[in-house]
Amino acid sequence: MDTTISEPRRRTRKPTNVSLPATLVAEATELGVNLSRACERGLAEAVSEARRQKWFEENREAFEFWNRDIEENGLPLDEYRQF
Repeated sequence: MDTTISEPRRRTRKPTNVSLPATLVAEATELGVNLSRACERGLAEAVSEARRQKWFEENREAFEFWNRDIEENGLPLDEYRQF
């Protein structure tokens, strides 16, 4: 069985310089925090949030239309609800 990872699936890492507060870096180093992994987690979270906001903005009109439609016409199939 071939256990090598194909090229498209292989994770690549890009060396990058970042500027961080010296006191924060010193404390992280003292506590044994892996700076690369910590920065990666923070960046991944920021990217995820930016994608969420972008998606919401791209779909804002649809949300507004749906909300107006519900206000004017009620929920679809509302007449069949048992509660």
